[in-house]
Amino acid sequence: MSTDETTACITAEGLTVGFGKTLALHDLSFAVQRATSVALVGANGSGKTTLLNTIAGLVQPTSGSMTVNCHSQPAFVLQHHHNDRWLPLTVTEVLTMGRYRDRGLLGRLGVKDRAAIDEAAEELEVSNLMSRQFGDLSGGQRQRVLVAQALAQQPEVLLMDEPISGLDLPSQQKILDLIDGAAVSKRTIVVSTHHLNEARHCDQVMLLSNSLVAFGTPDKVLSASRLRQAFGSRVLGDHDDHDHATDLLILDEHGHHH
Repeated sequence: MSTDETTACITAEGLTVGFGKTLALHDLSFAVQRATSVALVGANGSGKTTLLNTIAGLVQPTSGSMTVNCHSQPAFVLQHHHNDRWLPLTVTEVLTMGRYRDRGLLGRLGVKDRAAIDEAAEELEVSNLMSRQFGDLSGGQRQRVLVAQALAQQPEVLLMDEPISGLDLPSQQKILDLIDGAAVSKRTIVVSTHHLNEARHCDQVMLLSNSLVAFGTPDKVLSASRLRQAFGSRVLGDHDDHDHATDLLILDEHGHHH
């Protein structure tokens, strides 16, 4: 497969995903270019997590196609939960798990592996936590460790599901810095979010309501009229033009269901 940066990295053609009688995604067609960041925005149940799972290869299309054109599998950071405190591992051990895909559980770490771990830890500023127990960390620290674990895989495609929800401001900023640096790091980053400010950090926004409402730059997609189209009565505010979209308030429950 070509790794030319001018070609699409993620392509969907007529993508439809159903779970029993429930249609999670219907007839999506889009192309995501390499070394860009994309925010998935939509109401709870709009298909954001299903789309991430499909890109990751965890869910198969009911019809249509999903193509990820890269040399490595996407790395996926699941939505942050507090019930991961129980993990009886140090931060070093958690980051080392990011190399298992290449080395296996019993494979010895080489110089390249250790360099990948160190670079990921430095990028997320968790190098000073390496000897700490993962379960003893704050929620923001644990999330940064999990993102660093994904980066230790050295993925071409990074998927993150609601990565900043409920985090402290410094941890939010580190993850936003990661999104801002997609072009420089040559990563393709796809992130689901309920936060419009987070979405504005991305190069493009995909607005979902089980089908594709809009796909383009934040200025074009995050307009009042399109947000109302996706969120309906959950959007509060009197403005109808995109210049005042920042004045709108979106009420939506967090959590996932089909």
